[in-house]
Amino acid sequence: MHPAYSVIFFTTATGAGYGLLAFLGVAGGFGLIEGGFWFRLVSLGLALALISAGLLSSTAHLGRPERAWRAFSQWRSSWLSREGVASVATFVPAGLFGIGWVLLGKQGGWVAATGLLSAIAAAVTVCTTAMIYASLKPIAQWSSKFTLPGYLIFAAMTGSVLFNALLALLDEPRTPAMLFAIVSGMVGWGWKSATWQHNDSLVATTTLNSATGLAGGTVRSIEWPHTEENYLLKEMGFAVARKHAMKLRVIAQALAFAAPLFMLATAFSFSDIGGLAVVLSVAAALSQLAGMLVERWLFFAEAKHTVTLYYGR
Repeated sequence: MHPAYSVIFFTTATGAGYGLLAFLGVAGGFGLIEGGFWFRLVSLGLALALISAGLLSSTAHLGRPERAWRAFSQWRSSWLSREGVASVATFVPAGLFGIGWVLLGKQGGWVAATGLLSAIAAAVTVCTTAMIYASLKPIAQWSSKFTLPGYLIFAAMTGSVLFNALLALLDEPRTPAMLFAIVSGMVGWGWKSATWQHNDSLVATTTLNSATGLAGGTVRSIEWPHTEENYLLKEMGFAVARKHAMKLRVIAQALAFAAPLFMLATAFSFSDIGGLAVVLSVAAALSQLAGMLVERWLFFAEAKHTVTLYYGR
């Protein structure tokens, strides 16, 4: 698939935003963190800003963005529509949580309930986003057991690193959040490595022979169905050279996993040195977001649609 920048930004930003919202909903609502007014305002504002920016950017990939609202009506059969419904519904408990936790400064009771609902809604929305791709059987790289858990793992990973950075910036207790960020980063790295290994081992089960039902000999395409590239070739027939893919995988691993883990581990070891821990925590979050943009680009670029068989690819 040809990677559209709007979709790359969408999946990266909303994943981090929903992950951060889930952490804030649980930790803030149940009093696991105190947090002053500015911490609450900035952290929840950042989570909702990332979610909103990501959702708005996704409309740029539509042929007619002004008709995006029509997608909400197809929730019975479309994961894209379910994602739209879930994303909008998430703002309801998140808004109520914000009123109680940020404006009123309360925890527990109905604030905890709305915080928990916000976390659940965030997880559900991430699942619907993942299922948009996991449900596409013609794309073997997406239609696998790795896609849905991967989206949830990366949302938790980027959300926890952002959560830790905010705690560090506003001088809040951060050791448990830092530990979770380190663990989730290790899990994310392992999951991504396993995903790449699985994708590299895939063998095409569909050929021109099986697609056309012609047995015996080798079926090959003599001419294209048309003279110019169309939407299918631009979106589903994008090819990235393997040597470039390998380089990008190294960059993604370095920025999204290795560098953040090293910086977080260092910050944890020297947590008593406040300034150093703050710099490393913020740098880890920025590095990871940059790395996830590269990882998302590869997620789309390395996907191969079965339809490309008809074009001799």
